[in-house]
Amino acid sequence: MELYPIKFQPIYKYRLWGGDKLKNNLKKDYKDNNIGESWEISDIDGDETKVINGSLKGYTLKELIYEFKGDFIGHSVFKKFNGQFPLLIKFIDAKIPLSIQVHPNNEFAKKHHNSFGKNEMWFIMETDLSAEIIIGFNKDSSVEEYKKAIKKHTLLELVHFEKINKGEAFYIPAGRIHAIGAGAVLAEIQQTSDITYRIHDYDRIDKLTGKKRELHNDLAVNVLDFKCYDNYKTDYATTKNISNELIHSPHFKTNYILVEGEVTKDYSQLDSFVIYMCVNNDIKVLVNSELYTLNYGETILLPANTLVVKLISKNCELLEIFM
Repeated sequence: MELYPIKFQPIYKYRLWGGDKLKNNLKKDYKDNNIGESWEISDIDGDETKVINGSLKGYTLKELIYEFKGDFIGHSVFKKFNGQFPLLIKFIDAKIPLSIQVHPNNEFAKKHHNSFGKNEMWFIMETDLSAEIIIGFNKDSSVEEYKKAIKKHTLLELVHFEKINKGEAFYIPAGRIHAIGAGAVLAEIQQTSDITYRIHDYDRIDKLTGKKRELHNDLAVNVLDFKCYDNYKTDYATTKNISNELIHSPHFKTNYILVEGEVTKDYSQLDSFVIYMCVNNDIKVLVNSELYTLNYGETILLPANTLVVKLISKNCELLEIFM
């Protein structure tokens, strides 16, 4: 069997803060309520996405890596991550605010959870008028000040609130306190990790369990970055028909492409898979004379042995993700 551009069946995740925009706006196919996350590409144990197109239909992401190795994810990527897929790709719909949380870095996560850490980014796709996020602290803080705020339930006085708009991007490195606010739909690119330390959850009761969700402040205090930064938003160019650098971190690289007409992409010198996330309108992806349609809210993975791609659209916004 030969490799080709892969679409996966998303895994839909109930969240007490989830809404219905993934179904209504992104046309995701599910019937449950309060779906907050669509895991588009996942190698998390027990949550491995499966191929839904072509001759490899039914293969899990893990099975594809085992079968095709470096041809699929890139030879250097295969070696560096020992055959594991390094990223978890999601769309998120927050009907009400998420908990305030933080993620550990690789070293802390390896020691305490035998897992990758969790560095991530958000690209805002839709917002209600009053939508905002929590990201970072609003002034330099300290362990003592933080513990006092947790004890007195005044944490919201320490964190930075930022109003968000469609098309904005934010990098959330491990250690940065954060939360998605109500009314946001976004694309999330992160390391393959499901480790989250929940700090504050507004004393909410999860209707599935009838209980408050667990908090992890004893762990969170060990990884938090208490420094305040001048700017938390990532500025980027929007030049048409080229890959505009969006967020390039040690853990993944993401570019923004505004396609109007036809664009040819040459990946012959890139030793990595490439993921396209369609974050506005729709597009045709031409590879080896085969045409693939990518609609708003859909994701496709180009194997690392893909050499040339032609993108065709009247007006489409893509996130281009690779290692």
